[in-house]
Amino acid sequence: MVDTMITLHESTEMSFTTNGLGALSDAITCEVTEERNGEFELEMEYPVTGIRYKELQLRRIIMAKPNPYSDPQPFRIYAITKPINGIVTINAEHISYDMSGYPVSAFAADTVQNAFINMKSASAVDCPFSFSTDKITTANMTVLKPSSMRSLLGGVDGSILDVYGGEYEFDKFNVKLWNKRGADRGVSIRYGKNLTDLKQEENCSSVYTGVYPFWYSEQEGLVQLNEKIVKASGTYNFTRIYPLDLSQEWQEKPSQEQLRTRANSYMKANNIGVPAVSLTVSFAQLSQSSEYAKYALLEDVHLCDTVGVEFPKLNVSATAKCIKTIYDAISNKYASIELGESRTNLASTISDQKQAISDTITKTFMQQAIENATQLISGGLGGFVIMHSSTGGKYPDEILIMDTDDIATAKKVWRWNKGGLGYSSTGYNGPFALAMTQDGQIVADLSLIHISRAHETSQDLVC
Repeated sequence: MVDTMITLHESTEMSFTTNGLGALSDAITCEVTEERNGEFELEMEYPVTGIRYKELQLRRIIMAKPNPYSDPQPFRIYAITKPINGIVTINAEHISYDMSGYPVSAFAADTVQNAFINMKSASAVDCPFSFSTDKITTANMTVLKPSSMRSLLGGVDGSILDVYGGEYEFDKFNVKLWNKRGADRGVSIRYGKNLTDLKQEENCSSVYTGVYPFWYSEQEGLVQLNEKIVKASGTYNFTRIYPLDLSQEWQEKPSQEQLRTRANSYMKANNIGVPAVSLTVSFAQLSQSSEYAKYALLEDVHLCDTVGVEFPKLNVSATAKCIKTIYDAISNKYASIELGESRTNLASTISDQKQAISDTITKTFMQQAIENATQLISGGLGGFVIMHSSTGGKYPDEILIMDTDDIATAKKVWRWNKGGLGYSSTGYNGPFALAMTQDGQIVADLSLIHISRAHETSQDLVC
């Protein structure tokens, strides 16, 4: 099959090794939009007088290239408009959207590889999709209710993308989760030379030019730097400082050097002093203008690639992701690309089901933990409850809940007596990593207690 050819196939086609029902050679326009971890759709304008117009039917599949570098991809037709001036608009979504109709039973996983394996095994219907990843992330993922397979890929709390991160690539029936899908191909643009954008001027003026780090406790009071402000590297004709509360970083009073070091690492990690890049380049509009040469180098950028951006006026550099491409499958060129902040938005591609899925699946970490605890406690999963005398006397002085009926062999033990309530995963004599003691203290060693899924502390500041 010729790569640049746009072809039509039956709705049941799986191999795509032939031209199917034939070429859609009379297409007026055909554009494929793909976003990083988001939309992947095709839109075509076709004349009612065109060859195979009558064969364009809902659920049939259009094969077209999504970018200059990838193989043609299958897009399932989901909408055909009524003719206007003898032309219809056809909308189709990548075959991976079929996963919205694949229900998955409850399952759990402790690595990203197992998440894909267990998700496919838990599919309630035969699943033709294959999954692979180059990530080796270890974290716990728990699905408590039947869910749409595509929603579990990303876009909701507790999804694979939410727990493990990464960047998806959809290739026919193959789903690949890359640690980094794109690359840095050495493409760089300079603000004020080959990058001119009014919105970018606004982004520059809203940049923080430094931080004011501090630590506070009721016992020790306020700790701040002698110089108070840590400035960002760069040259600015304005001042905009972010108050940086580091009170949760240390339990004991930090030194000046600790405070200064943490402030510098925070600024580096959050790109303080660096403008956020937001730029959309429309090649179709530029192709006939003198501006085209300034942006032509961006035609070599792939989705998820990193592009360098220089801001000579501020004396700083930034990087931006290619987060969206629109590809003209007829001329075999980009129509436009978008650079900007990385986004995770797979949920927006789940068609009409997205709101229902969000309502039933989306939950906070605490909600998931509560549901998991409720399931364990009320699920009748077995166990042995014993009234026991710790001294060997006639009357019991404690309650034991164990995973066997013998104190000598039990490993998971809840022990409740006048000293308090405690849990041990190593037997009757402890240690008790989780406990509420008689004197009102709560002990919780999180390194020894199973957490329903790994999570990270987020930063409030967005540059």
